[in-house]
Amino acid sequence: MSAHARETVERDATAPRRIALFSDVHGNLPALEAVLADIEMHEVEERWCLGDLVGYGAQPNECVARVAEVGDRCLTGNHDLVVLGKLDVDEFSRNAAAAAMWTRETVTSETTDFLAACEPTAVIGEVGLFHASPRDPVWEYVLSALLASDCMDVMETRIGALGHSHVPLHFGREDGERAHGEVAPGGTELDISSGEWLLNPGAVGQPRDGDPRAAWLLLETEPWKASWRRVEYPIEQAAAAIETAGLPGMLAERLYYGQ
Repeated sequence: MSAHARETVERDATAPRRIALFSDVHGNLPALEAVLADIEMHEVEERWCLGDLVGYGAQPNECVARVAEVGDRCLTGNHDLVVLGKLDVDEFSRNAAAAAMWTRETVTSETTDFLAACEPTAVIGEVGLFHASPRDPVWEYVLSALLASDCMDVMETRIGALGHSHVPLHFGREDGERAHGEVAPGGTELDISSGEWLLNPGAVGQPRDGDPRAAWLLLETEPWKASWRRVEYPIEQAAAAIETAGLPGMLAERLYYGQ
């Protein structure tokens, strides 16, 4: 991420704009390239990544390089942190741990330098960014309205964007009302001009909602609107890269099913 890009994000934090939100790339370069191409067609001003650029997939260096090139803000996720040695690999599942150890041996110094400069949370204008949640930006999975409500209680911004769960979701709460939420399939459009919101764009590199297509979210700030996008990509290329690298076969197989 260039110094100019960071300066632009800070300077224009309150200006009306169109923002691409994406998360959980997980070393899946074909999916990332498909998402970036789709983003390009929507004339966004900024691109914000919510973390987990590496882990699971077989092209971590290429994915980090692309996000460093085009991104305006990037968070770090738990898979990024374990590769940096900042989390214990024993906290991960067997396949995730195997991928993390392989990634540690594969990443370049440029990749680790970029990841080490990122944080798991940020605030830009009225939007809080969290890899996982406002309460625990590294580990908590926000998958229910009850958890979302608890997170909104501690969130300092009106709108929060988060990843980590690999499921596209939205949770909303008006003053004096209970939080509500649901999965957001591709094509979902939502007016978020009032109330509090938590928005999850879903995963670029390893969706887990039964839809294998890569996911991202278009956030517009005037009027406030969220639109979920899904993009086809050559899954066989990502799967072949995983198999060639000698990573667990399940990491390739699950891509075809979005699980």
